[in-house]
Amino acid sequence: MDKNALFISRGAGFMAGTITSTLKKAGFDVISCEPEIKELNEKKDSSDLVIIYLGDYLAEAKDALIFLSDVVREDEKSLYLIGFKEELEAFLRVAPETKVVKVIERPFQANDLVVILEEYEEKVTSDAMKKKILIVDDDGLFLRSAAGWLSGKYHVAVVNSAMNAITYLATHTPDLILLDYEMPITDGPQFLKMIKSEISTESIPVIFLTTKGDKESVMTGISLKPEAYLLKSMSSAEILKTIEDFFEKRK
Repeated sequence: MDKNALFISRGAGFMAGTITSTLKKAGFDVISCEPEIKELNEKKDSSDLVIIYLGDYLAEAKDALIFLSDVVREDEKSLYLIGFKEELEAFLRVAPETKVVKVIERPFQANDLVVILEEYEEKVTSDAMKKKILIVDDDGLFLRSAAGWLSGKYHVAVVNSAMNAITYLATHTPDLILLDYEMPITDGPQFLKMIKSEISTESIPVIFLTTKGDKESVMTGISLKPEAYLLKSMSSAEILKTIEDFFEKRK
């Protein structure tokens, strides 16, 4: 991960300057930005790490802050807020839907921010190394359950139909797809044939994970050459072990 940060503040006050210089000394590339829609739009793609240094400008910058809140949410950026308690509360009244990683209440030491951001960097680097798994299943209860016991070790995305999976694959490339066999409209075998027929998705490995344990279903599934054919009746530990072994063999 690049050590860069989009730092948003109004003007160049003493504390804002101290934060900027401290971050630069710690190796961060700091991109300074005023809370104005035009400037935010120009610089919003410069970093996934956004720091807002709050002040008495909140009311007049309301539209810009709402715009920024939407950018943070839609582009999945990590946002840190710095300010006095009243400013923090005012910001969340202006943009209540904002996803904030951490609120840093003043007064604080600029070096404390460096520690917080470096912890973030370490986490992001660790998360980036996680394998990505897409679960395709029309059973919402199973999706939530499987995501729960997989998300500790993997990045997990879930969709409830083959068509939603196709949409997902248009912009994402998972390291593995866990596929249910029996789904309405387009079932598991049909979906697997579809992705194997496209150059952009043909190499994505697939493991069937399903309740269909009858001989005909198993033989049909295996004939499509998935990486494995697993039954949901297996324990989560057994399923996890199979997935771990699969990724281990591909190293």
